[in-house]
Amino acid sequence: MTNLIIVVIFLVVGIGLQFVRQVPFSTAQYLNKYLIYVVLPILALKYIPEIELELSLLWPISIAWISFGLSWLLFGTLGKQLNWKKSLTGCLIITAGLANTSFVGFPIVRALYGEEALKIALLIDQAGSFILVSSVAIVVASIYSDEKKRKRDITRKILTFPPFIFFIIAFMLNFSGFQFSAGISAVFDLVTKTLTPVALIAVGLQIKVNGNAIRSKYLWLGLGYKLVLIPAVIFVLFGFIFRLDDFVFKVSVIETAMAPMITGSIIAISHNLEPKLASLLVGLGIPLSFVTIGIWYFILG
Repeated sequence: MTNLIIVVIFLVVGIGLQFVRQVPFSTAQYLNKYLIYVVLPILALKYIPEIELELSLLWPISIAWISFGLSWLLFGTLGKQLNWKKSLTGCLIITAGLANTSFVGFPIVRALYGEEALKIALLIDQAGSFILVSSVAIVVASIYSDEKKRKRDITRKILTFPPFIFFIIAFMLNFSGFQFSAGISAVFDLVTKTLTPVALIAVGLQIKVNGNAIRSKYLWLGLGYKLVLIPAVIFVLFGFIFRLDDFVFKVSVIETAMAPMITGSIIAISHNLEPKLASLLVGLGIPLSFVTIGIWYFILG
């Protein structure tokens, strides 16, 4: 519980910095770039070469795909039956279907379950959430909006994203049995220790909540799916039907319970899929998820 309190403190610090005039408006963008171009690649190089690859790891990877697939099925069906605008349906599918498994997920998983949990979280994020947000989510956005994305553009975005490039490199190092020297490993350790404070301060700087908008039933429908329903599905599926290893099971449920992904909301906004709702799902979802994640952590024991 102490670690969870530390996570909340860093988030609050980020929120507080929004009201400090001396902090530039672009600070969150620079912190995000540091995470994307430095921390996430080094996380991959540090942990993935150490993972003992086995088929059972496909289970935690599958949670991102299950979550997005069920989101598409649920909100796609509701949208048709209740005559929602296509933009509303698309917004809920994408924003509620994608979890913030890296910027928020990594520091929380590390705080709750330690360094070993980060290895599983990396696989969930890179082989699950990232591929989804870079490909399938863009396809869904194109279906529910007037803008069309070329397959070539989607492929280029995946192949040129730094964390994904280093994810592939790290897997190649794993297969080859390569190990970094003690000196390089020490540098990696220093960089990865910045993950929690930098990621959560960056998230805190970006949290914006409009008090008048929280009465939207679509907001609570999306958050209800993301924070309650889909974690419950994974809890039952992995805990009682497939009976995964206890440690993998806990990390999988907690990663599924993360708030909506910031990048997912950006995709919705850029395709004009209810921009205000997409922003609010993230802005309210992140602080609210700290409460629901605490509840899930208690349930998991």
